[in-house]
Amino acid sequence: MTELNSLSGRIHVLDPRLANQIAAGEVVERPSSVTKELIENAIDAGSQRIEVEIEQGGARLIKVRDDGIGIGEEDLPLALARHATSKISSLEDLEGVSSLGFRGEALASISSVSRLELVSNAEEDPRQGWRVVAEGRGMEARVTPAPHPRGTSVSVRDLFFNTPARRKFLRTEKTEFAHVEEAFRRQALSRYDIAWVLKHNQKVVHQLPQGNSPASRERRIASLLGKNFIEHARYIEREAGGLRLSGWVGLPTHSRSQADQQYFFVNGRVVRDRLVAHAVRQAYRDVLYNGRHPVFVLYLELDPDVVDVNVHPTKHEVRFRDGRMVHDFLYSSLHHCLAASKPAEEGDPNEEAAPTGEGESVSSVATASEASRWQQQGMALSEAPERHPGAERVRRFMQGYQALHPDHEETLLTPQPSPPSSRPVASEVREAPLTMPDHDATSAPPLGFALGQLHGVYILAQNAQGLVLVDMHAAHERIVYERMKNQLAAAKGIDTQPLLVPVSLAASRSEVATAESERDAIAQLGVELDVAGPETLLVRQLPALLAQADPEALVREMLEELSRYGRTHQVEARIHELLSTMACHGSVRANRRLTLDEMNALLRDMERTERSDQCNHGRPTWTQMSMKALDRLFLRGQ
Repeated sequence: MTELNSLSGRIHVLDPRLANQIAAGEVVERPSSVTKELIENAIDAGSQRIEVEIEQGGARLIKVRDDGIGIGEEDLPLALARHATSKISSLEDLEGVSSLGFRGEALASISSVSRLELVSNAEEDPRQGWRVVAEGRGMEARVTPAPHPRGTSVSVRDLFFNTPARRKFLRTEKTEFAHVEEAFRRQALSRYDIAWVLKHNQKVVHQLPQGNSPASRERRIASLLGKNFIEHARYIEREAGGLRLSGWVGLPTHSRSQADQQYFFVNGRVVRDRLVAHAVRQAYRDVLYNGRHPVFVLYLELDPDVVDVNVHPTKHEVRFRDGRMVHDFLYSSLHHCLAASKPAEEGDPNEEAAPTGEGESVSSVATASEASRWQQQGMALSEAPERHPGAERVRRFMQGYQALHPDHEETLLTPQPSPPSSRPVASEVREAPLTMPDHDATSAPPLGFALGQLHGVYILAQNAQGLVLVDMHAAHERIVYERMKNQLAAAKGIDTQPLLVPVSLAASRSEVATAESERDAIAQLGVELDVAGPETLLVRQLPALLAQADPEALVREMLEELSRYGRTHQVEARIHELLSTMACHGSVRANRRLTLDEMNALLRDMERTERSDQCNHGRPTWTQMSMKALDRLFLRGQ
């Protein structure tokens, strides 16, 4: 009863400091969030140079100094007031806001949980500066003269000194500074035209000169993310429908065990958005090794009026007016960029291959002899329908292929008798002498010319840079997989198979609503879905290749993706998974001896095939050892 009485008091206006501390619970999580807010203000001020000074991981001091436009004496009393801002003045400004800050809460919230001092000067004369601090329970602003160059300095000392319960949740100095450095890294990657300095305990950690040229941008990324990032990334630049995407996309072979090098910016604002994450994940779907995370630094530019940044107090989330269009644009752009992941000209695996036309395929096609070879190697496509429903249709595709380069493929794909043991006899060795073809090695194609095989698993080749090692099974698996995908995509529509007995699903009302609103999109995927009641769905038809799939799991995943992102790739992903398994069974097996002509044919196929740098499971298919690396290995020139 006492508790009830304590909650039944009169409604009253909160004390300003208490209100600001409540707001600080959303805005000020730790020193890194304070650093982020202060840096954003400095960027909005039009700064050309921003210095960040940290002591004891930010718990003792966070100081951000800029050379921006500064704040005049008359505006300083409002600088620390809540809901006071120079960024917007009307609802129309909010709907198309382009500044990083606009809520007018950050400085007021920070000053309520720390000892904050702001010194600024809007004049060129360095003697004209002013200092403002907030004092007392009412947080009244006190302004005094203080010399300062043009610009602003904000010092935040003793964070959470008056809220010990929150201060004890701070981690070690090393951990807190790591978060501060990450906040600094994100902002430094957002603006290359600004010079940046980060100090910790009086030591310079980062000193980044300004520069907007491609070379200076890459130097900054290398400084912040490591040289390996740029060395294993491909630059992307694409524009369509009022959207522009640019930046660097990491090659699938350069992935990480955690998602700690993923930076996505919308109109210069770093965001973490589930729609963006889904589009990226789909683009990397069959080129990334299980459990690994891609790396990227990407910049999306679009009209500020079609994106809402007023979603969350931290401004990390955004909402797009047409999320489906943005998702499709991101997925398509990244998908095409990663499709060029194949051996590039002059043997440089990191150089972007020449783009193909819209809808053009760089993959070669197979011959009918491939199906025959699969049967002789144990795949037995005629038996595949028992293991993989719908495989008969793929078998017909394979038998109907026309060879684009029969002079290469006839030797590669003709069934070869396997040796009785893994150790070749002397007569077999004499049949395929390990000699270089009569070519100039300096003008060799990207993967060079075959020298021989190693234990029936790897192909050794020589190119202009040195030695190339190829996993022949992984490489051929990708070649076969891409051919099957291209042929399936070229077919008119998706073959469907009605279910003998419709499958009834208990669905939520939101799932039923999605099924009704996305009926056409679902039908295009070969799935017939009827609404049988307010919370019941009937699955009447599935794609033929997925006739034996679990209808309930497939439909639920489809509806979830359609509801969240406006698009679903579940059917395509399931079909591609089937084709990937078939391609794996039908590829050149380990311990099969190839002639030099067959090895060279496989190398040329790799150079023509999209995504041939990785197998279907994301493992690398080849690697390069340069002459310099080999010389170091044998201490030549030491």
